[in-house]
Amino acid sequence: MVPTDPKETVPPMHMKNSTVWSVFLSAVLTATLAGCGDGSGAKPDADAVAAAKAANTKMQTESFHSSGTTTAFAGGKQEMWSDPVQGLHVEVTGATLGDVYCKDGTAYTSADLFAAALRQRGQQVTVPAELRSAYVTTKAEGGCAMYFKIAETGRRAKGKDRTVAGRQAGAVQVGDGKTEDVYFIDDAEQRLLLLESRRDGRTSTTTYDSFGERFTISMPAAERTLTMDAFRYRVTK
Repeated sequence: MVPTDPKETVPPMHMKNSTVWSVFLSAVLTATLAGCGDGSGAKPDADAVAAAKAANTKMQTESFHSSGTTTAFAGGKQEMWSDPVQGLHVEVTGATLGDVYCKDGTAYTSADLFAAALRQRGQQVTVPAELRSAYVTTKAEGGCAMYFKIAETGRRAKGKDRTVAGRQAGAVQVGDGKTEDVYFIDDAEQRLLLLESRRDGRTSTTTYDSFGERFTISMPAAERTLTMDAFRYRVTK
């Protein structure tokens, strides 16, 4: 997960280096995630890596739904629908509103949500009225799974194992200190059931359900999308 410290250095809006902006935009896109720890801290163990890999395979090959709070925006909530064929949709509600869609490695972030993430990093931008319903497109670094994939760098936290929705779940902890994600994975079905995150003083809880169910996910129409560079040059400070 990308930090949300407003003092964090970000590329200025006038910067013409598209490579830098591509990297930064990918970071902004992950701001809607409930957790994506990088595994800093204790050394990962084999059991945790195996559990994470099994759960990631399940999540990438069957549909699911998730809902809960988010550490990305204060007081924010998020809901996600994912289908291996149709793609993924994340909806953020609360004081900050917006959507993220992703399919075939291309991410679509609503202009307002993208701008809100930039503001949290100290970049003051205003979205023109004509762009309020637009979506910024970019290549999703690591594919669309970056919105839910468990980092395969954690460790088993057996003392935190618990029953979730009537299922026995083993805990995998990623990160420590200011950034920590604890994933609860169904022992029998190897599905992610619950995620508890802590990030710079904010906490969030996300539940996962509706595995294998049918959802309708439609990507934004082409006329409502614009490239990263087009957005960068049209927003105002």
